Amino acid sequence: MWEQTEMNLVETEVVIVGGGYAGLAAALQLHDHGVDFALLEAADRVGGRVLTETRDGLRLDHGGQWIGPTQTRLGTLAARFGCATFPTWETGKHIEVWHDGTAVPYLGAAPEEGPGITAYTRITDTLDALARTVDTTAPWHTPRFEEWDAQTAQSFFRAHTDDPDALRRLALAVQGVWCAEPYEISLFHVLFYVAAAGGWEQLMETGGCAQDSRFVTGAAGPARAVARLLGDRIRLGAAARTVEHGTDGVRVHTADTVYEARRAIVALPPPAVRALTFTPNLPVSREGWLAHSPMGRVAKVHAVYDTPFWRDTGLSGIATLYDDGPIGVVFDNSPADATRGVLVGFVYGDRLTAWSRLDATARRASTLASLASVVGDRALHPLDWTEKNWSRDPHARGGYEAYVTPGGWTGYARVGWRTSCGTLHWAGTETASVWNGYIDGALSSGTRAADEVVTALSAQAEG
Repeated sequence: MWEQTEMNLVETEVVIVGGGYAGLAAALQLHDHGVDFALLEAADRVGGRVLTETRDGLRLDHGGQWIGPTQTRLGTLAARFGCATFPTWETGKHIEVWHDGTAVPYLGAAPEEGPGITAYTRITDTLDALARTVDTTAPWHTPRFEEWDAQTAQSFFRAHTDDPDALRRLALAVQGVWCAEPYEISLFHVLFYVAAAGGWEQLMETGGCAQDSRFVTGAAGPARAVARLLGDRIRLGAAARTVEHGTDGVRVHTADTVYEARRAIVALPPPAVRALTFTPNLPVSREGWLAHSPMGRVAKVHAVYDTPFWRDTGLSGIATLYDDGPIGVVFDNSPADATRGVLVGFVYGDRLTAWSRLDATARRASTLASLASVVGDRALHPLDWTEKNWSRDPHARGGYEAYVTPGGWTGYARVGWRTSCGTLHWAGTETASVWNGYIDGALSSGTRAADEVVTALSAQAEG
């Protein structure tokens, strides 16, 4: 029996905690199955770690923003709601800024020559070969699972090369994908993630890969479309605080309302799950998994110009920077019609830790200097400049996804990764087997959790 409460009471079949793409996918699946639900989102918007801001009529994506051709769930969702895409701009010469500040242009998906290229290619080919042995559905069945999970990516890299330039390239690759440093992340998690994406190139490249296309509406466009369809079953500004769960169902408490349901789907990043109070406590396996799943450290900075002027000089606006500046990767983030020029820069890992200690003026100056090293001094004088530091986001508490530290998979994943805890079900991109860490993975995780709930409810009805 539940304790009596003076709070408002809402009764429903399922309560979903979290209004990112995972929670929205779960809600949409329940909607399509005719199951009643309430979705609680602490923020004043849907989308979670996907955030599209409109500034002076220009849509800027501060979070996840791309779609690739093998990300079929996101493609299907976008098609259902008429959210058009356009190719990421990659025409022209890309730039590498080496550790000594030298800027070197190249054509094609990746440079054929440069410091550390040979060892980098050899090691990433090895990672691809090892990733092909990973079981992404039951990762603990992977040969050498425990051996790889006991290592960091850094220990693996250093065992295979002592070339400092190759190590810089490998470090930036880890920073760019996981927003973490090689010394932080489990080697097995790297291999699992590569396998879940379909290969190293899928993670790294643009055309035909993860960064292939962008949304005309911004990446939050499909999320907003789902929210419009679902209407008032989505409760914004409703932060879950306590989750009571038992064989009779669940009760989720916000500041002023109790949502009573037969099942719950928790679709939050791991740190946000840990911020909730569960009664009774979660199993040790689930707590241990969450404790070994910190969020990445990343900020995105956008500089807006009257035109994409770099295109006039034959530059693509795409760059990788191995110097001491804050930015690691740059893309041309201009709108499809190129009515204005936009460069987006990413600040990752240890660079973010140092950069975030600066005041706003120094942060702006340092990032613009990085952009100028790629496209010239005109980059120093934008019409607009904005930043989003995901480590300071009160809901996500980091970005773009959680990675797993050594020992996390071995010690806790068999039960703690995504196995339901009685009437509690888990969603979130970190629980996906395909495109883990991406919007597409979030969607598949939400659909999976909703299907678990539909099956459980059907079994109860038959019983």
